[in-house]
Amino acid sequence: MTLEIHFQTAADTRALEEGTLLAPRFDAAGLVTAIAVDATTGEVLMLAHMNAEALARTIETREAHYYSRSRKALWKKGESSGHTQKVVDLLVDCDQDAVLLKVEMGGTGAACHTGRRSCFYRRVTLGGPAADAGLAFTGDTPRFDPAEVYRKG
Repeated sequence: MTLEIHFQTAADTRALEEGTLLAPRFDAAGLVTAIAVDATTGEVLMLAHMNAEALARTIETREAHYYSRSRKALWKKGESSGHTQKVVDLLVDCDQDAVLLKVEMGGTGAACHTGRRSCFYRRVTLGGPAADAGLAFTGDTPRFDPAEVYRKG
């Protein structure tokens, strides 16, 4: 069951950027970008998307909810894995088309579905032609076996 959630709309750019009204600007697909960081260290854990319902549920429950573009469905972080995200702070960017969640990780502390702490576990090699750029691992090794955690029952 999908809830019909409506946020307010800012009257003008000044109200959007300098006002105190939460007026998220969802894109054509009805989504805003959501970045989750560790509340203590500031480490970037993941990037996801939220529709109005996911944002509303996150605000109301203080637990991270997202919208899966591939599954076209709302999901609560940790619902199947136990790797929950308790939201301790929620910030909106200047033009309200992105949100930043400061979270405390539950479970093993891994935010990524690959079992790693962060979804950003590879860096791009810089300085050469972009077509030749490669990826190097950061050293963030899996904390759990995704095949076990996400086993279809």
